[in-house]
Amino acid sequence: MHDGITGSGNRLLDDLLMARGPGGQEAEVRAVCHAELTKHCDRVWTDPAGNLVGIIQGTTPGQGATNDGVLVMAHLDEIAMVVKRVEPDGTLRVVALGGANPVNFGVCPVDILTGGNVLRGVLSFGSMHATRESPQGQDVQSGAVHWKDVHVITRMSVDALREAGVRPGTRVVLSQHWRTPWRVGDAVAAHFLDDRAPLLACLEAAALVASRKQELHRDVYFVFTTQEEESNAGAMYAARALPGDTTIAVEVGPVMAEYGTRLCADPIISTGDMKAYYTRAVAEQLQRAGERCGYDPQYALLLDFASDASAVLASGLCAQAGCIAIPTENTHGFEMVLLEGISACARTLSHYLVETH
Repeated sequence: MHDGITGSGNRLLDDLLMARGPGGQEAEVRAVCHAELTKHCDRVWTDPAGNLVGIIQGTTPGQGATNDGVLVMAHLDEIAMVVKRVEPDGTLRVVALGGANPVNFGVCPVDILTGGNVLRGVLSFGSMHATRESPQGQDVQSGAVHWKDVHVITRMSVDALREAGVRPGTRVVLSQHWRTPWRVGDAVAAHFLDDRAPLLACLEAAALVASRKQELHRDVYFVFTTQEEESNAGAMYAARALPGDTTIAVEVGPVMAEYGTRLCADPIISTGDMKAYYTRAVAEQLQRAGERCGYDPQYALLLDFASDASAVLASGLCAQAGCIAIPTENTHGFEMVLLEGISACARTLSHYLVETH
């Protein structure tokens, strides 16, 4: 049974978590976001790269700098798997799509996404009752599971799989059977809160910004990007195609002792990651916005991390960049965030967008 999260915003989070969105096939997630974004933006469209873009226009020239837009980015895609080859017995050999490891999924049901159908499968590490004769069994028993140890059982023939459209490059995702969220006190846990929780925060921020539109002195582009987990391809295209000097990534932020971060409502303000150091002034503006909302933002240097904003900053496609993140346990696993943490991120972001000139 679905331990449904109550409240309209939480029902939207449920819908986002159930939507499947491997890189390059994010249509289900895009559709959920489109329906909500159109309620708050002046115009919404999907660009040639597959990014969903919504604009809230600032005040007229002369009253504000509407040509100095800001791009707010959260990504549509999730970590997943992609078929490398189909074996003679109909099992699939898969590799990571994005920053996934086999242990992120475990032995689990999967959905195989063909052109028009969804096929069922089971991600398997093989039997645990193995001896040294089975290298795969040794890897599993030691906990060092690699993609070479993994296969997807389909119970279909090679011919049937071919006719169904399964081939190298076919996406494989965690089945909807295992996507329902799990409430733990004031927190919610689920696969793919990266980046569904930030998407929800952006949608909430869009509603808040739209309610203060008369105070907005610049155009705000909400850009829900494709293929962030693999290459940041969607963000790179959007940063080149859209006007604006500043890019803000909305992300999940790892809760770890090495970064000094805590699982709480206070948003994480990243000062840098493996691709770039964020603009100091932008980080400080985000911090002040959070403080105006009554939060105590957490600064963190997230060295084993990257975002759409750091990618476009490092490539010279924007002049300034920042990153605000929702504190998250078990990143790229069965993730956990506080529901208040999503709202805190949305409120902080909306104050930054409206009140920073």
